Amino acid sequence: MKLILCLASFISLVFAGDVLYYSNKDFAENMPTHDLALVEFFAPWCEDCTMLDPIYEEAARILKVNDPPVPLIKVDCAVDTGTCVQYNAQLYPTFKVMRNGEAEDYKGLVTAADIVKNMKYMAGPASKELKTVEDVETFLAHDDYSVIGFFRNDKSDLAKVYQKVADPVKLEVLFAHTTEKAIRDKYNFNDDIVLFQPRIYQNVFEEPARKYDGEATTQNITEWIRKQSLGLCSERTTKNANKFKKPLFVIYYDVDYFRNKKHTIYWRNRVLKVAKKFHDAGKDVNFAISHYTPWVHELNTFGLTEEKDRKPVFIPRNKPVVTARDTRDRKYVMSDEFSSENLEKFVNDVLEDRIEQYLLSDPIPISNDEPVKVVVAKSFDEIVNNEEKDVLIEFYAPWCNDCKAMEPKYVELAEKLKDEPDLIIAKMDATTNELPDQYEYSDFPLIYFAGKGNKKNPKHYNDALEVDDLIQFIAKESTNELKGYTRTGNKRKTEL
Repeated sequence: MKLILCLASFISLVFAGDVLYYSNKDFAENMPTHDLALVEFFAPWCEDCTMLDPIYEEAARILKVNDPPVPLIKVDCAVDTGTCVQYNAQLYPTFKVMRNGEAEDYKGLVTAADIVKNMKYMAGPASKELKTVEDVETFLAHDDYSVIGFFRNDKSDLAKVYQKVADPVKLEVLFAHTTEKAIRDKYNFNDDIVLFQPRIYQNVFEEPARKYDGEATTQNITEWIRKQSLGLCSERTTKNANKFKKPLFVIYYDVDYFRNKKHTIYWRNRVLKVAKKFHDAGKDVNFAISHYTPWVHELNTFGLTEEKDRKPVFIPRNKPVVTARDTRDRKYVMSDEFSSENLEKFVNDVLEDRIEQYLLSDPIPISNDEPVKVVVAKSFDEIVNNEEKDVLIEFYAPWCNDCKAMEPKYVELAEKLKDEPDLIIAKMDATTNELPDQYEYSDFPLIYFAGKGNKKNPKHYNDALEVDDLIQFIAKESTNELKGYTRTGNKRKTEL
């Protein structure tokens, strides 16, 4: 009996906490009673699920006392398979937002802070009503951009449009509204939509409160809010990166408003000084600051990292580094030491096409007479995108054993086809040269056929890596028939 009691006590401890564990039966009976809930479908053997347990529990603890409360639920897909199948939870963990029994994918980050923030937004109204001046002060006392609608009448056309804007955008900025005369008099806004910059981002270069003065349509107001919420130079993170338009100039350094506020503001102010000049000149240029840690792989594509243990690591700098992408998605790196003057010059050079774009590339070979032509990023257009030739190209990595085994076969292939006038056999080191976007890869060796007139849609070869098989593939895909081989890859007979 004591053993049973001990086991019962142990089980209660395992499942103690603020996360609810639902069986198939619990889910069917209880889920319709929740206006809003977040469900994690997990498996006991899933390591990622186990790592997320304390994060999920912390979020559940906070959301349990939210007004209104938002339950966080878990379903064990190793036991309660019926519910997991019903909601198409095939990978673990899978998170679903449930509204009155209806499911949608959870699209936020899986940290305690993000889960709490996203679920609070979903639980509350699209726009919070403010009754007093103190309510406004409390609403603005955080580190997120906020929008307040100051209306004489919440039934006005502008107020109705504002509510339509708030619902789809409320996860990006915070929305509130008021009709109180005391608030309108205090802030001197009447029938206005105003975006407020959070205190940590406020500076001498831009107004902390910006009033919308365009046409009262949902599209125009939404676009204005999204643009203004970035300001002249906002912090770019992995969460908001898709909001930044091109041309975009990103300044990377150890951005941290909480641990190193003065340092962060010092460098940002020098960027703002430049951003203000371009804004006042009416030029459509976008600026952002980023902490380099989440963007090491992006920095690698600009040559601003070194490789350790086959992983890119940011090269520490005493001053920020600057990269750019223009409207054609061409890349640039500022080579001069960071200063406001050098940044302004760099921006003008990019906008006026006075600077060479950056390509991760080996030097162009001085001699390239072997049957297998060596391609580098800087010669890619000249050789591979040559519209007068079909090109078979192998992307390889020096450390790849399969590539090393492939090398003699690839040379043999090139020798056999060296007299084909319309064909080039080529190779490129994919670890030291940038690949164009249309050449997707996950492993090496990677072989593509870029035919004449089809350079933007090359064909991926994914078959046996034997010489005869490759010849058959080339013979079939070649724009013009090969001189030495039929369309089926058979060697043509030589006439005596």
